[in-house]
Amino acid sequence: MTGTGSATADKSMTPEEVVGRLRSGMTLGIGGWGSRRKPMALVRALLRSEITDLTVVSYGGPDVGLLAAAGRIRHLVAPFATLDSIPLEPHFRAARESGALTLTELDEAMFMWGLHAAANRLPFLPVRAGLGSDVMRVNPQLRTVTSPYEDGEELVAVPALRMDAALVHLSRADRLGNGQYLGTDPYFDDLFCEAADTAYVSCEQLVETADLAKAGPPQSLLVSRHSVTGVVETPNGAHFTSCVPDYGRDEAFQKLYATTPWPGFAARFLSGPDEHAYQSAVRAWHEEQHEHEEQQKEEQR
Repeated sequence: MTGTGSATADKSMTPEEVVGRLRSGMTLGIGGWGSRRKPMALVRALLRSEITDLTVVSYGGPDVGLLAAAGRIRHLVAPFATLDSIPLEPHFRAARESGALTLTELDEAMFMWGLHAAANRLPFLPVRAGLGSDVMRVNPQLRTVTSPYEDGEELVAVPALRMDAALVHLSRADRLGNGQYLGTDPYFDDLFCEAADTAYVSCEQLVETADLAKAGPPQSLLVSRHSVTGVVETPNGAHFTSCVPDYGRDEAFQKLYATTPWPGFAARFLSGPDEHAYQSAVRAWHEEQHEHEEQQKEEQR
């Protein structure tokens, strides 16, 4: 179980305080899925630090892309790296093709059971997923086990995906570390928190504990305080990924991210001192796009 101190402690932090707890060389889990509900404000705070040489564990999206483009990832454990509406994360692809990082690619189900194994403090879990596929060929370190029962079935022994720290983003949270999702999919954020030595939850809004029960059904209370080290209020903190129902994916900005050379994108949007600077830069870009569209309409009249 994650060491989090008193169950009644106020665990609220800033993004910078979270990053101050991280170190180069760590194994870092990042929740969400593809370009959906990623803890992007925390990733951006990480980019403003000097932390590098990371092993990243993720259902990869722009979190992987940003960190790969900035040269912060040594090794990636993932079943994919996608922007969803853009099938392949371009900066991940560039890093992989250039050999800038190494990769352990697991089937999506294998990845999930690796999280389950770590959350339950088991060294591995046996699964059928991966058998008969190239997953076993590209990961020669994977082993199989034989069932000790009469069936004698051969299964893949998926190793536990233990992490030093995990970052996840949820819709709501209280200051104790209880976290709630209000969208249709919990992804596996609870497993990330339980599989890591420390876990940090960013959220759209910090609310009183009693208000969590009012906002959604009991099963929406995804993350429990016992597995959370710190909680951060970051409105729009999943941008440019989605955080349903608060907002959808910013498709226009995601397209800009995917098609703009990294130095130019980083200089305009990631060179500021804090998350406020990023959000301001994004608003300015959208205003420019709106003005350009209005100008085009005028010219067509």
